[in-house]
Amino acid sequence: MESLRELYKIGYGPSSSHTMGPKKAAELFQKQYPNAAKFAVTLYGSLAATGVGHLTDYAICNTLGQERTNILWEPNVFLPRHPNAVKFVALGLDQCELGHTVFYSIGGGSIVEENEILEKPAIYPLDKMADVLGWCEKNGTRLWEFVQEIEGQTIWDYLQIVWNTMKQAIERGLENEGVLPGVLKLARKASSYYVKAKGFEGPLKRRGMLYAFALAVAEENAAGAQIVTAPTCGSSGVLPAVLYLLHKFNEFSEVKILRALATAGLLGNLVKKNASISGAEVGCQGEIGTAATMAAAAAAQLFGGTPSQVEYAAEMAMEHHLGLTCDPIAGLVQIPCIERNPLAAARALDCCTFAIMSDGRHRISFDKVVQTMRRTGHDLPKIYKETSQGGLALTE
Repeated sequence: MESLRELYKIGYGPSSSHTMGPKKAAELFQKQYPNAAKFAVTLYGSLAATGVGHLTDYAICNTLGQERTNILWEPNVFLPRHPNAVKFVALGLDQCELGHTVFYSIGGGSIVEENEILEKPAIYPLDKMADVLGWCEKNGTRLWEFVQEIEGQTIWDYLQIVWNTMKQAIERGLENEGVLPGVLKLARKASSYYVKAKGFEGPLKRRGMLYAFALAVAEENAAGAQIVTAPTCGSSGVLPAVLYLLHKFNEFSEVKILRALATAGLLGNLVKKNASISGAEVGCQGEIGTAATMAAAAAAQLFGGTPSQVEYAAEMAMEHHLGLTCDPIAGLVQIPCIERNPLAAARALDCCTFAIMSDGRHRISFDKVVQTMRRTGHDLPKIYKETSQGGLALTE
C-alpha cells in the first residue's frame, strides 16, 4: 500500500477523479510538451459522460489554455484499464502531432499513464486487515501505531495539515450561503442546519451538528472550494464531520484526532488497495462506503475500542453500503452526493456504537467485505457507475 499522503490529498472540488485527476494529468502533459501550440484532448467513458457537471473540461482548459485546447467527448467509448480515461495530443504550429499520452484517473485524485502500473511503490509490508491485526496483537499496539511504524514521525506533520484543511472547510461551509453552481440551482443548507441545531438540546443537537458539519464540506466541494479527499471529493464531508463533532463535543485532543486520522487512512488505504475508491469503477459504495468505513474506525478508536472493535466498526460501515450506486443528477456532485455525506456520517457513528458495545467478534471480516464490495462494483451495470445514464440521474 502507498503512503497516506496518496490517500489524503488537498485540492479543489467537485470531483477527485473528474476534476483533480484530469487537472494533474494536464499539468504533467504540459510539462512533457512545453512548446506545443495547441492541444487536442479526448475524454472517454465516465470522464466524458459526466465531465461537464464535474468541471472536467474547465480543469483541463484552465490548465492548458482555453484558446489552444479542443476537447472531444466520447462517453460510449471505454478504454480497457479504467472507465476514467483521457488522451492528450500535443500539436505544433503546423498542426503536426508532437506526441500523445493516455492517462487514467483512478480515483481519489490519483492518475497513471497508459503503460504505468496502477499503484505507486508500496511502503506498507501488509495489505490485509487480518495481517495488520495480527501485527498489533503481536506487538501490543493500536492501529495508529502501525501507521507510525511504517510512515515515520513526519506523517504527523502532514496529518496536521490535513486536519487543519478539514476544519477550515467546515468553518467556511457553515458561513457560506446561496446557490451552488450548476443547472440544479441547489441551495446550500449547512448554515441553516447549524443555526437550527444550536437551538436543540441533547442527542438532537449532536445529530443536527453532525449533519451541518458534513453538509458544510460537501457543499464547499460542490462549489469547487478546497477540501481533503477522504477518500474522494464526493465523500469528503463524512470523516471531517465525525472528527469535528467529537473534537468539539467530546473534547478529544488534537493529538488523538490525528491518531484517529491515521487509523482512518489505514482503513481507506486497505479498501483502495484491495478494491477501489473510484465511483466510476465500483459505484458510490467505493466512495461514501469507504468514507463511512474510515469515519467508523476513527470514532471507535477515539472511544477506546480495541483493534478488533475498530475493525468491526469499519466492516459494518462498508457492509451496509454495499451496492450503493453512483448516479448523480446532471453529472453534478450534488444530488444525491451532498445528502449522502451527513447520512453516512451518522451511520458511521452508529456502527462505532454498535461495535464498542460488542466484544469485537463477528462473522464477516473486513477483508471479506472489501472483496465483496469489489465484486459487487464490477457486477453493477455501467449506467450506475458515474455515467448519469441510469437511476436517480433519469429523474430530472
